[in-house]
Amino acid sequence: MAELFVELFSEEIPARMQRGAAAELERAIATTLAAINPGNLTSWFGPRRIALRAEVAAEVQAASSSERGPRASAPEQALAGFLRKHNASREQLRQDGDYWVLDKSAAAVSAAALIAGAMPGLLRRFAWPKSMRWGAGSGFVWVRPLRRIVCLLDGAVVAFDLRDGADDGHGLASAALTEGHRFHAPGAFAVASAADWRGKLAEHRVLVDAADRKWVIAERLAGLAAERRLAVVEDAALLDEVAGLVEWPVPHLGRIAETYMDLPPEVMQVSMRVNQRYFALREPDGAAAPWFGFVANIQAEDNGAAIIAGNERVLRARFADARHFWDLDRATRLDQRIAALDKVTFHAKLGTQGERVRRLGTLAAAIAPLVGADPAMAARAAELAKADLVSGTVGEFPELQGVMGRYYALHDGEPPAVADAIRDHYAPRGPNEPAPSAPVSVAVALADKLDQLTAFFAIGEKPTGSGDPYALRRAALGVIRIIRDNGLRLRLLDICEVAVARVYESMRTQQHRVLDAARQEARRNGLSGGSTGLAVSLNQATVPGSDRRTDRIALDVLGFLQERLRVQLRSDGLRHDVLEAILCAHWDDDLVRTMSRAGAITALLRSEDGANLLTAYRRAANILRIEERKDGPFDQPPQPGLYREPAETDLDRALQACHGVGPLLDQEQYGAAMTTLAGLRTSLDAFFEKVTVNAAEAELRGNRLRLLNQVRSIMDQIADFSRIEG
Repeated sequence: MAELFVELFSEEIPARMQRGAAAELERAIATTLAAINPGNLTSWFGPRRIALRAEVAAEVQAASSSERGPRASAPEQALAGFLRKHNASREQLRQDGDYWVLDKSAAAVSAAALIAGAMPGLLRRFAWPKSMRWGAGSGFVWVRPLRRIVCLLDGAVVAFDLRDGADDGHGLASAALTEGHRFHAPGAFAVASAADWRGKLAEHRVLVDAADRKWVIAERLAGLAAERRLAVVEDAALLDEVAGLVEWPVPHLGRIAETYMDLPPEVMQVSMRVNQRYFALREPDGAAAPWFGFVANIQAEDNGAAIIAGNERVLRARFADARHFWDLDRATRLDQRIAALDKVTFHAKLGTQGERVRRLGTLAAAIAPLVGADPAMAARAAELAKADLVSGTVGEFPELQGVMGRYYALHDGEPPAVADAIRDHYAPRGPNEPAPSAPVSVAVALADKLDQLTAFFAIGEKPTGSGDPYALRRAALGVIRIIRDNGLRLRLLDICEVAVARVYESMRTQQHRVLDAARQEARRNGLSGGSTGLAVSLNQATVPGSDRRTDRIALDVLGFLQERLRVQLRSDGLRHDVLEAILCAHWDDDLVRTMSRAGAITALLRSEDGANLLTAYRRAANILRIEERKDGPFDQPPQPGLYREPAETDLDRALQACHGVGPLLDQEQYGAAMTTLAGLRTSLDAFFEKVTVNAAEAELRGNRLRLLNQVRSIMDQIADFSRIEG
């Protein structure tokens, strides 16, 4: 196998696009050069380059083949279509029996020739999220101006250029030249292989591997922080981004002016991360440290003194802006901002954030007693939950919504439980964020997510395929996490019905308000309220509010939650099929109870008795399905007088012992129920071994099928075992 090496050297590539570009280069090479079987692909990406190494075949072997065409008697149009498809002429055909046959042959093609022919088109079609044009004389586009192309096959340049007719392709052509660090080692130099390229770039102050750059940044920042007995706040996304901004990372620490240390640490951290890509540091007790970390792209002669001073000066300006917003926001009480939410649109069909907050207040108060929270406190927290959206700090840093609301609520003298609920009601926003556990926080967080789900379901905005513009899947997973992590015993359908009713009530209120505004406008114009087209259309429009529609939407939301639970279990590597088996057999809107039952069944199936019992159940169910088509059902109790084999009596005795499964399930003693059910295994195995179910005597056959039906019925009390995999 030959080594193919490609480097695409350009002006600075946005950090967020680099990894995807390297993956796209791998995909494009593997697809476009499939004839030479690219393998062992390795790619690199950085601020000014993406590169790839692959092993490829030395050539495409010569090949011949025959394609059978239409019948010799086929219409001329069919023959013409066949020739067009294969770019052939009639003279190339031969007749073989009743059919035309085309013999095709292809000469061997060297890998170099194939690559040279394919690369210009590959680069012109290369997919960037955003690309740009530059210069004159070419329509070729790249994420930033492309400056050099390295393309080597076993060290030899594969020659091609990007000219395309009158388009000069910016004069770009393949070569063996690349460039090192812009400042430390400017100028071009030749490379002969991927290993040579990597080694020489390191000599020219470029670390080509993103993992190496991340390691240098993380380790050296941690070392600098440790010298001052501090710790760097973990921020994986920021580390990834900074590694994409520098080719030769040189970490430094800068000092934060004492006058800004009374700012909320979250404000400081977000301001540093968003505006400057700085790392926050913490004291051993977790308090914000008066230091920040950053990464330069050069090794300065003064050990970075001027760079540090410049970054400290920039950060003072940033924190001065943050200070302005912080002080200005605290001058207005949080509850005085609520009215401004009536001017913030939540969704065109669902009204404003103000209307949503009023829904949240009612729903949170309804949920509160179910989770051990005070209804009045939950309603107050819900009322204030969105007020920080109209604050200056959240306007500047949307990531701080909720966080700032907590600070403002505490400043205004609100109870700590209310303030914490304002902060926590967005949680969990992802798998790594803990779910709220304080009762008031739980009530408001559930209200927020269930209102979001029911509102968008009510207007028909359900997730479809991969599209989820309103993050409803995340909201559903948030509901599931809160319930599971806190062990909440909730009747979700009842809560969803309350939420849907409030959504429809809010929509009707909004509709009436718009109608009143239209009538007032009509009166100002000297028209009667009913004479305007808008007023007529609004009079004719109604918001559905029947109990039947409310029930349907609530059931749809509950079904969506249950489906998300299945998906989450599947992604966690747990038995999602057991959950499906339970829900198919027994509808239940108590997720904790459902998961408890699922856990007990999973434990049973992991045991030898459970696995064998599942096999026996399937055998019984298959027999019954076939025989019931003939003369079923067999739902009458079996007659002991018709037992002819001891195994029948033993199975009947085991079934009698299992009659206690139902009461155990009602008492939610699922472990005991599974233990009782496992007692069927031995008798059922013996029954299938010793007894002929389809006996010649009709009475015996019917009685034995009734016995198997009892097995199926008892197990179906627990779950639909036919849906369990394995």
